[in-house]
Amino acid sequence: MKFPGISELYSLFRQFPVVTTDSRKTAPGTIFFALKGESFNGNQFAGSALQQGCSYVLIDEEQYYTGEKCILVKDCLVTLQELAKYHRTQLKIPFIAITGSNGKTTTKEYIKNVLSKGYNVLATTGNLNNHIGVPLTLLSITPQVEIAIIEMGANHIGEIAQLCEIAQPDFGLITNMGKAHIGEFGSFEAIVKAKTELYQYLRKKGGKIFINSSNELLVSNAAGLEQITYGSSPADFCSCELAGTSPFLQVKYENELISSQLIGKYNFENIAAAICIGKYFNVEIKKIKQAIEEYAPSNNRSQILHTKTNTLILDAYNANPSSMRAAIENFCEMKGENKWLILGDMRELGKYEVEEHKNILELISAKKLTHVVLVGEVFIKATAELRPDTFTPRLFKNSDELAARLKEQPLSQEPSHILIKGSRGIKLEKVVEFL
Repeated sequence: MKFPGISELYSLFRQFPVVTTDSRKTAPGTIFFALKGESFNGNQFAGSALQQGCSYVLIDEEQYYTGEKCILVKDCLVTLQELAKYHRTQLKIPFIAITGSNGKTTTKEYIKNVLSKGYNVLATTGNLNNHIGVPLTLLSITPQVEIAIIEMGANHIGEIAQLCEIAQPDFGLITNMGKAHIGEFGSFEAIVKAKTELYQYLRKKGGKIFINSSNELLVSNAAGLEQITYGSSPADFCSCELAGTSPFLQVKYENELISSQLIGKYNFENIAAAICIGKYFNVEIKKIKQAIEEYAPSNNRSQILHTKTNTLILDAYNANPSSMRAAIENFCEMKGENKWLILGDMRELGKYEVEEHKNILELISAKKLTHVVLVGEVFIKATAELRPDTFTPRLFKNSDELAARLKEQPLSQEPSHILIKGSRGIKLEKVVEFL
């Protein structure tokens, strides 16, 4: 088959509704899309996908066309996106889109848990939140799904707009807007413009947004939208109260004390968002409470780990200036003796990287934290510009170097509370076994 229309291709998808872009995961009943990247060409794996029993392969280079189970298209990625968009038009269920600089995944997981108490819910898995992941998520939605939750990531202007055109959300939520990926966006103003593309789409569609009423930046960009508010104001559609943070976050909602398994008061708004969406979709309060209390963080996100001698706050999945600052401030408020910071470089900050790392060092100095371990070349550069009267951190080029040192010598002879925070690429989780 060569250059079929989307409706013709969709008829084939209805017969074989499992799509993959990984030739190693092909099997009978699947359709393989031969995508291309900087270092690979999926067309080269079309033959092996067919040998593994794949029902059809989509390719965009004619030299790999071998017969009836091959489908030649102009561009496999564009076709994947168009097929997903077409599938979306066939689905008459609510779609909730989530984006933001911090807390997207945690908020998404809470919302999924809450809504699952009353509905069959599908939500983005892993990090499938980009121009490839969102179409794959859409194409995994079956007729049994009653609500879809789509996480949207972005590192340039126009990306959220494109993802909205594919997913066509009815509801939107921006968790917050910080300096994540500022090196790729170029400025904070560009980040705001990119994230609020979700609001722009929903204005055009006549959709609704869930919004933290106390976030002035979000509110100032939400004019003209139907707003379902959450936060701590009595006027909010969903009014919650921060009830405790020692060590886990507790939230009070309509006389219910909800005890999460998350640390950090910065997670209050994430939980409030999930409660708000549960309320909007008529999930019972008792079930909302149960859903939030059941959720346990994983993948190095806001986890508390207890070793033989230390208490670790492991938040090494990712880091940017706003999330790093919030984690340090929360750590300072937590009870505990002999506090240590193990911080790794924040990535994707571009020309702002040294400045933003210096800002973190100034915060540490202001908080009078003296037990500090810094990992990464940028922190080393920023430390060289510190005033001589500030603290003196221990410096390591990478996590392997720190792990080797900890293997020989413990961080401290005393039981310690240790915050571990850094960008994913620094791989600070490597040091956990030596603490």
